[in-house]
Amino acid sequence: MDIHEILRHLPHRYPIILVDRVLEIEAGKRIVALKNVSINEPVFLGHFPHYPVMPGVMIIEALAQAAAILSFVTFDKRADRNAVYYFAGIDNARFKRPVGPGDQLRLEVELVREMRGIGKFNGRALVDGQLAAEAELLCAYRQIPPTAAGSARRVGES
Repeated sequence: MDIHEILRHLPHRYPIILVDRVLEIEAGKRIVALKNVSINEPVFLGHFPHYPVMPGVMIIEALAQAAAILSFVTFDKRADRNAVYYFAGIDNARFKRPVGPGDQLRLEVELVREMRGIGKFNGRALVDGQLAAEAELLCAYRQIPPTAAGSARRVGES
């Protein structure tokens, strides 16, 4: 799955889209995706200017975006203005090595179970075969109330 297909599945856009390519996807089971980490990303202006390190929360967000793609494919849904896919929980997050510009994150996410729009996932982020981070994720698919969906605008829209 290339970036054009990813953008059809996720509502995220620059600067928060954190999945660049999907290598493998098995609906209802697992996904393997890539995030190319570049010095051009705005976060590196401040985290840290003297030693750029990708924030752990952004690594977890990349895993969550891969999980969302897996869910959307599994349940044959697309991201739209009437629904969102929220974080509902993060458990047992562990960070094993720093991630920086020039690294390529391999995002491996497995669907553990899904019930009533809430998915539980196990995620791992690797760099060059080494574990960089891992976490258990809970994500929830929810409809946006009509009044909120009608008033929600993307940045730059009028």
